[in-house]
Amino acid sequence: MVTAEQVKELREMTGAGVMACKNALVETEGDFDKAVEVLRKKGEATAVKKAGRIAAEGMVDILVDGNVGAMVEVNSETDFVAQNEKFTSLLAKVGEIIIASDAQCTDCALEITVDGKTLKEVILEASGTIGEKLSLRRVQRVTKTDAQVFGAYKHMGGRIVTLVLLDGNDAECAKDIAMHIAALGPKYVSSEQISAEEVAKEREILLAQALNENATAAKPKPQQIIEKMVEGRLVKNFKEICLLDQPFVKNPDQTVEAFVKSKGCEVVSFLRLAVGEGIEKEVVDFTYDNICSIFVNGIYGV
Repeated sequence: MVTAEQVKELREMTGAGVMACKNALVETEGDFDKAVEVLRKKGEATAVKKAGRIAAEGMVDILVDGNVGAMVEVNSETDFVAQNEKFTSLLAKVGEIIIASDAQCTDCALEITVDGKTLKEVILEASGTIGEKLSLRRVQRVTKTDAQVFGAYKHMGGRIVTLVLLDGNDAECAKDIAMHIAALGPKYVSSEQISAEEVAKEREILLAQALNENATAAKPKPQQIIEKMVEGRLVKNFKEICLLDQPFVKNPDQTVEAFVKSKGCEVVSFLRLAVGEGIEKEVVDFTYDNICSIFVNGIYGV
């Protein structure tokens, strides 16, 4: 059953009409990613939000110590707890433990032993003290050489953190790019990192859009023109998600690539963490029929 809340959320994500969103959710049995794809193919999605369905609470943090940078995400059940001093102290402690270790993944980080306790046990104890379930969700760690520079940036008090690695020695340039990444959220450094599978999928969507447009056009275009249109749109779409091709946030007349080159640097890689991205919060349907259903199920266990 598709709820009004789901339709509202999909509409906010895509800008599509109410009925278009409802039909897409029904067709895909509530799968948001597939529903967005359906809307895009039909040309209904006007502005798909890249952030996706973000719902978990907590904080992300970033630490840099010499040639090592670490980013961590600790989740809580409520935003209120995430602002708690005990929680922020735990977050800082987790970051310090991880940057001092060689842990490369979350599972490895949880097994780090500090003062006779694993990090997993430290977090469990903090959960008991704070009174809410806490979890270490993501750990990312980067090392650099002496000829490279980190740029780190924390946005919205720890809702988004970014870390960029540049070849070169311009710390101010690196920080500017880290701020840009926080603001515009690129997915890749350049189009060379985009997989053939993703290119094929995006081309399929754009072709479906173009064919739908052509079917209702007063003067339909020949197939070879449609194919050229699709390739042009494909290049444009990928430029929007590739860091080097994006207009630099401090000077939109200049691309990020041009800005970095003007400083004698080159982007090697970047990381961006936003609290809860990719986690879906359970949405309770408070319509009259659903409340009655919950009530009956609670009494009779049906």
